[in-house]
Amino acid sequence: MNLNSNIPSGPLASKWERHKFDMKLVNPANKRKFEVLVVGSGLAGASAAATLAELGYKVKCFCYQDSPRRAHSIAAQGGINAAKNYQNDGDSVHRLFYDTIKGGDFRAREANVHRLAEVSRQIIDQCVAQGVPFAREYSGYLSNRSFGGAQVSRTFYARGQTGQQLLLGAYQALSRQIGLGNVQMFSRTEMQDLVLVDGHAKGVVVRNLVSGEISSHSGDAVILATGGYCPVFYLSTNAVGCNVTATYRAYKRGAAFANPCYTQIHPTCIPVSGEHQSKLTLMSESLRNDGRVWVPKKRGDARKSCDIPETERDYFLERKYPSFGNLAPRDIASRAAKEVCDEGRGVGPGGLGVFLDFEDSINRLGENSVQERYGNLFNMYERITGENAYKQPMRIFPAPHYTMGGLWVDYNLMSSIPGLFVLGEANFSDHGANRLGASALMQGLADGYFVIPYTIGHYFASHDQFKPSTSHAAFKSAEDEVNTKISQLLSIKGNRSIRSMHWELGRLVWEKCGMARDKEGLANAIQRIPQLREEFWQNVSVPGSANELNVALEQASRVSDFMEFGELLCRDAHNRDESCGGHFRTEYQTADGEALRNDRDFSYVAGWEYQGDKKPPILHKEPLKYEEVKMTQRSYK
Repeated sequence: MNLNSNIPSGPLASKWERHKFDMKLVNPANKRKFEVLVVGSGLAGASAAATLAELGYKVKCFCYQDSPRRAHSIAAQGGINAAKNYQNDGDSVHRLFYDTIKGGDFRAREANVHRLAEVSRQIIDQCVAQGVPFAREYSGYLSNRSFGGAQVSRTFYARGQTGQQLLLGAYQALSRQIGLGNVQMFSRTEMQDLVLVDGHAKGVVVRNLVSGEISSHSGDAVILATGGYCPVFYLSTNAVGCNVTATYRAYKRGAAFANPCYTQIHPTCIPVSGEHQSKLTLMSESLRNDGRVWVPKKRGDARKSCDIPETERDYFLERKYPSFGNLAPRDIASRAAKEVCDEGRGVGPGGLGVFLDFEDSINRLGENSVQERYGNLFNMYERITGENAYKQPMRIFPAPHYTMGGLWVDYNLMSSIPGLFVLGEANFSDHGANRLGASALMQGLADGYFVIPYTIGHYFASHDQFKPSTSHAAFKSAEDEVNTKISQLLSIKGNRSIRSMHWELGRLVWEKCGMARDKEGLANAIQRIPQLREEFWQNVSVPGSANELNVALEQASRVSDFMEFGELLCRDAHNRDESCGGHFRTEYQTADGEALRNDRDFSYVAGWEYQGDKKPPILHKEPLKYEEVKMTQRSYK
């Protein structure tokens, strides 16, 4: 396997513009000859499907939700970054590029990140044209805020849930194409396998989640836009249905899986309240603009927050990172919160929480102003916790949120399998080892609206392979494998629930490969996960049948992939003998507890190649070469 990034030559700032000119084109009449299969209908999938159909391609789009507008993106409350510099506070394309590179702890490609920063400005214009109701200042200018890892205000938001509004914008563009007959939409349909013909991705096998029917679809290319894999931890901020199945099964067909150990912990989540939970609630990072994070200075201080005087409070982010304070990046802010809780200074049940306090902001701005900014978030917090955050501090604690790992892609967003393109969170990302707040929505829309239309056309114009018939033997073989796996799951008739097995896996991965990892713990997980996987295949209980609506079967199929993927996650973390971004190996830290990189040995993208069941994968390395940015020890002090 050769991981050729296909980064174009020339100066960084002009690479993308030059590349767009150099790529081959498909004339409008010929576009109608090609059919694209888009799996996933979130921001990346919906924008890609709508844009490609608008260009004239025939598109089939698949999602397991009841409607494409129910994709996980809809839950994103925070915002979307763009280098518009409306406030003249020093932002620019180059600063967004640098902040993203630095925020990812120098483990991302320069060329990809710079393209993302360039395209960010177009995203805002596109979404405004679609009618996305971004918040506006009195003068009519779009309003923006700061998010973690930046000292400028570049985060655009919609009051309420920004992700919801952006997704509805993409959804209306998609719906228009559905209405015109250019997109065929398959909801409640889940991808089960990828089909290769002559080494190229030419189709997918899917299951109708209502009827249970297994069917195949062929195309000239396949796009995976299926999000991340954080539910491998069981508890995460992701929608419960988020899974790794599509990308993992593509991996088993030959696609390299890159940097799986790069998982992000979000610092502003509502703490765990019991074992009954299936997900954790994310509070927008925008709250850190005005909320101050603190814990008591004394261990075991169980007094109410109002009874702890100012002199006995530790505003630990402001203390440790005076330049950025409460806007320190997510990985750093999360570890700092874990550190004070480990010291016995956490608040709330079990001591697993820190305060996010708005008292100073309310005194400075007035309660009405704070309500105008964050009212929906305060209301949600009160509904869940029963506490009024205007009267007492919120309690927050870090939780798994976003994955920077995913299928490896080159500059054209094509995986190591020709014809298989991967967008948004499903690819190994432009973020490096840590994602800055409000950059996920940016990447999904950038990939779908402004990158894939060019690069997929180049692929079509460069290859003369056209879509095969679903009668091809490769489709029959893939369908047989899918049916065999389903039959196996239904035949086990064990004693353990799917949930209990997923919970045990998630707990193991969280403890051994969560916010802090070490060699011994990871080795233990690599040994333990195959045992748990064996127990799953011998003792899980999957009721019902295949030819009906069977939620248990859906869950079991996804958990079976997590049972394999969890080992790959830990192998990658075990191999990377350094700390960087969200990958924090406790053996590698500076004197003051910050991540200690090893640029000499680990400045590369780790691409894993599947070798078969019970065989260790092969590691391939794509070197990261920095021409514009000097790799330094990251500091937010």
